[in-house]
Amino acid sequence: MEDKLRKSKDEITAKRESPNSQTTLFPIVGLGASAGGLEALEQFLSNVPENSGLAYVVVQHLDPTQKGMLPELLQRITRMKVFQAKEGMRVLQNCVYVIPPNATMSISKGKLHLSQPLEARGLRLPIDFFFESLANDIKELSAGVILSGMGSDGSMGIGAIKDANGLTMVQDPATSKYESMPQSAIDTGLIDIIAPADSLPSKLISLLVNIPAVTSDLEKEVKDLSSLQKIISLVRFHNGNDFSLYKKNTLYRRIERRMGIYKIDNISSYVRFLHENPKEVEILFNELLIGVTFFFRDAKVWEKLKDTIIPGLLVNRQDGSPVRVWVPGCSTGEEAYSIAILFKEAVEKINSKERIPIQIFATDLSNEAIEIARKGIFSEAITPHVSLKRMNRFFVKTDDGIRINAEIREMVVFAKHNVIMNAPFSKVDLITCRNLLIYMERELQKNLLCLFYNSLKTDGILILGHAETLGAANHFFTTIDAKLKIFKRANTAQVPELLKYPYSGDNTFNAIKPVLLIPNQNIQALADQLLLQNYSSPGVLVSEKGDIIYTSGRTGKYLEPAVGKANLNIFAMLREGLSNEFIVGFRKALIKKESVVLQNLKVGTNCDAQFVRIKIQRLDKPEPLKGMVLIIFNEVPEAVNIKLPTLTEKHTLFNENQSELMKELQDTREEMLAASEEMQTSQEELKSTNEELQRRKCKALMKSSRH
Repeated sequence: MEDKLRKSKDEITAKRESPNSQTTLFPIVGLGASAGGLEALEQFLSNVPENSGLAYVVVQHLDPTQKGMLPELLQRITRMKVFQAKEGMRVLQNCVYVIPPNATMSISKGKLHLSQPLEARGLRLPIDFFFESLANDIKELSAGVILSGMGSDGSMGIGAIKDANGLTMVQDPATSKYESMPQSAIDTGLIDIIAPADSLPSKLISLLVNIPAVTSDLEKEVKDLSSLQKIISLVRFHNGNDFSLYKKNTLYRRIERRMGIYKIDNISSYVRFLHENPKEVEILFNELLIGVTFFFRDAKVWEKLKDTIIPGLLVNRQDGSPVRVWVPGCSTGEEAYSIAILFKEAVEKINSKERIPIQIFATDLSNEAIEIARKGIFSEAITPHVSLKRMNRFFVKTDDGIRINAEIREMVVFAKHNVIMNAPFSKVDLITCRNLLIYMERELQKNLLCLFYNSLKTDGILILGHAETLGAANHFFTTIDAKLKIFKRANTAQVPELLKYPYSGDNTFNAIKPVLLIPNQNIQALADQLLLQNYSSPGVLVSEKGDIIYTSGRTGKYLEPAVGKANLNIFAMLREGLSNEFIVGFRKALIKKESVVLQNLKVGTNCDAQFVRIKIQRLDKPEPLKGMVLIIFNEVPEAVNIKLPTLTEKHTLFNENQSELMKELQDTREEMLAASEEMQTSQEELKSTNEELQRRKCKALMKSSRH
């Protein structure tokens, strides 16, 4: 193995030249550790080959009052040279660099920089700080490894490395002396590899070796492009999202990462792998959607918002009309909540007698991200980015983490929304779309900027990411702050053409059409088999919207035809007493993708009542039934001679169940809030679509009147 890794050294470095210098770039690995980290570092470094072609920078939480002995300890277990970092020291291949005590370390242009910590001892996050600088310095050549430790340091830095398309790895918490730091990193959902510390080096180097090299072979490039188109078609076929106008280099890098994990050396083989493993298509989709965000990202932008932009939107708003904000690509909600906090502070500051409604719409493609955002619970990793005053004012610490409080949570509507495929929001005062356009081709960038122009009110504000520009749409906006990428909708006679929805820039990706793999009669056989094997009880098979596809057994006790026009939807057919709890349980089964059991529901009236147990299960297999919902009814005999509990027993039962009831109440509130948000989003989209149709109609009438 070591011979193979030594032989592949040239493949890793590959003479990649920095665009601004003649320095050869190579991967640099940041190693973050805290309590129990020495043992983990020894396990890691003792398994690194002497000539791996990489450099390793160790950032450990050290006692600032103690002399640094770590370099000497690590030198005993590795043949690589180990240095204690010094100001301006250049990082070289096949060397290890260790942060000194009582220092904060960063890297720029391949050189290490040291400074005195500004934070109090307990608040220092040196791993996050170094990882973020590493990601900014060498982009996709950065790698972050989190080892044993307490706290959550490193989680934010992992996000920065992932955002730069670097590699992220974590020691398996089960093998770490202290699991808090590794588990916090895993909870971000941004980790490529989880393994014991002594196994991480071979996986790290193997991944870098297996990334396909850039080629100038035109025939191979054409073949790869064809394979890429097939991959995009597969993703679109499985979940309806079109990546055809995303930057090809970005797509290739994310695909190559998945290929490297499975040691697949060419993209056409990966296409076959996707066909054979539909679950990998979903994993790849989530990889393409990686969104990295945190509270008050880019502090100067938020200062500008607080000092001038938001007060400007609130001034002279005496007509009671709401301030409307749209955050497309909101990821897990940190930016949307940051905006809500600023608006809340600004409204309180002006102390207006008139209530100023604030409507913040935060949207994203990812169901998982939206669900996290809706819950509003974050790890302690947010503390460096939120001031103590705001933390005390707007957050509450719970057993699950740090929860945003209700007054801020209720200001934001979260919803799944595809900015390319779905109609946009309208009459918006402020749009913040930061670090979304950088992943898209220029044609799509221009079309989305035109879309934002049409969504904004006159003099509405647009905020982009620091690496994004207006490009060909610059004449539709005037610049407020070029450095901070803040723009205002221009009053121009030239109005951009409204987009048609769904929008797609390339119809050639329609090559793969949906195919009914198994005839409908086989669905009946599969459903019968599933019911008889597992339940032998009355049941129904329904779609995710509740439309009944198949019925088995005698379900008349629980379902009856609705009055009026025939409606074969289970929500319309449920008998009296089942509807309320069933709706909540059905939605919970869809969102959490787990079985939900509703106990002792009373059906019918008192004179003809019965009790029923209902099991609701979303199906993942067999494949033809995937995504459908199986509902099983079991009649429960009415209990007799039940001894009523005494007052003492009642008090005991209440105490035992109080926390469980509170959790159920919180879950119910979240379900109701999510349903309300989806309804609001649908209304907004319908309203926007109607406005677009009216505008086109007026335009057509004006055109015909000229003739």
